[in-house]
Amino acid sequence: METFFHTLLTLLSFVAISHTQPLLAASFPISPNFAAVFNFGDSNSDTGELTSGLGFRLQPTYGQSFVFKPPSTGRFCDGRLIVDFLMEAIGRPYLRPYLDSVSTQSYLRGCNFAAGGSTIQKANAASISPFGFGVQVSQFITFKFKVLQLIQQDKTLENLPSEDHFKNGLYMFDIGQNDIAGAIYNKTVDQAAVVIPTIIKTFQDGINRLYWEGGARNFWIHNTGPIGCLAQMVSIFGREKSKLDEFGCVIGHNEAAKLFNSQLQSLVKNSSQQYLDANFTYVDIFSIKSDLIQNHSKYGFDQSIMVCCGTGGPPLNYDDKINCGSTGTSTNGTRITANACNDSSKYVNWDGIHYTEAANRFVSQEILSGKYSQTVSS
Repeated sequence: METFFHTLLTLLSFVAISHTQPLLAASFPISPNFAAVFNFGDSNSDTGELTSGLGFRLQPTYGQSFVFKPPSTGRFCDGRLIVDFLMEAIGRPYLRPYLDSVSTQSYLRGCNFAAGGSTIQKANAASISPFGFGVQVSQFITFKFKVLQLIQQDKTLENLPSEDHFKNGLYMFDIGQNDIAGAIYNKTVDQAAVVIPTIIKTFQDGINRLYWEGGARNFWIHNTGPIGCLAQMVSIFGREKSKLDEFGCVIGHNEAAKLFNSQLQSLVKNSSQQYLDANFTYVDIFSIKSDLIQNHSKYGFDQSIMVCCGTGGPPLNYDDKINCGSTGTSTNGTRITANACNDSSKYVNWDGIHYTEAANRFVSQEILSGKYSQTVSS
């Protein structure tokens, strides 16, 4: 299990930062008026799907900053994720994972299909998560069919979403970082750019299915955070200073993320023109996280890239062979444990791959301001 956990976290690539993109026009905030929320994604918003699906538990350091009720053992963070803060803001319960078989939570107000390590593209033999975007969409369609079938048989059921919940629900998406990380791994930006249209096309296929088969009409789509400022990426691809920008982020990785985001924004625009009875909101996560990294001191953070839960000390405090909460052997042969820092609220990065609860809180507040979102509807 220790080896599996190390491999898992090593491959769960996700957020980072570089130079900001122009701000988008303001949009309406996430609203309590949405009957339910259905979420799709990767470890950015996984509330326990991967651990439930593969049957393992994260180290106790994960979740140490917040006590969930019922307990959560599946968030790749020291506490709450962005999606958790957004649910709090609209007075909704935290989203229950689709594969969570034992819980006191209900699915009345929504369901979470996001799974750590997932990609937009179909999973392959090397994938950590078998729950790619296409599988998540299929899970939702099956979920909706079974729920409505149960309600038809027993109209007294009150812990399941109704047809109205599905029709007037909010469909959220935060996925694509693992695709970009894979596309640019040991490749140039130009080589990665060749793959991006295929990734976007696959995402569009999923949106089409949710519209036609799932009845989705309200789409809330996060772009991907620039992955070049993750300690994991910096440790592997930032050994040559010429590859880093002034903030210590890997330039090529962030350029690839921006290329993906540009095409994702075009997809949102085109989809709004195709589906005139639907609402599409594009949320510029890249710019929010870029601002946080570049101006972390202004927002009360001491460290923008260095890891809270890791080992090795400055400048990264990250060892890709010893994950957060785990014990392993260092390069000099010493047995060492990757412990958490004393105050995670001063760190942007939690474990080299994922953000701290404090950073997620900041990002969610910026999302709720509406400054970084653009809604297109008929």
